[in-house]
Amino acid sequence: MGHTLVIGATTKEDRYANKAIRSLRNHQHQVIAFGPKRGTVEDIEIETEWNPNWEVDTVTLYLNPHNQEAYIDRIIALNPKRVIFNPGTENPEFIEKLNAAKIHPEVACTLVMLSIGNY
Repeated sequence: MGHTLVIGATTKEDRYANKAIRSLRNHQHQVIAFGPKRGTVEDIEIETEWNPNWEVDTVTLYLNPHNQEAYIDRIIALNPKRVIFNPGTENPEFIEKLNAAKIHPEVACTLVMLSIGNY
């Protein structure tokens, strides 16, 4: 099982990105957390510097479409198997680019997928 990159990570426990990190860890997934501020969620340090060498199978987004712009090409360059667009992050242009790159876009909720066992 490969790594999941959570983009939009935060230490604020009421935020869905934080809940997703905790749920991923509870389900024994390897997590890379990327966000604007350093901190720790469970046993995961939040990275603030993008690493073009991250090896990830899944990217799960917690950024609105406007804030995704700076990361679209970087995410595609990581060549994950899929990118999950959580509620509020749907981005048709990004989805088109993923399809062109043969990366599976999934409009879904990471927390729900984990809770029903289809992550």
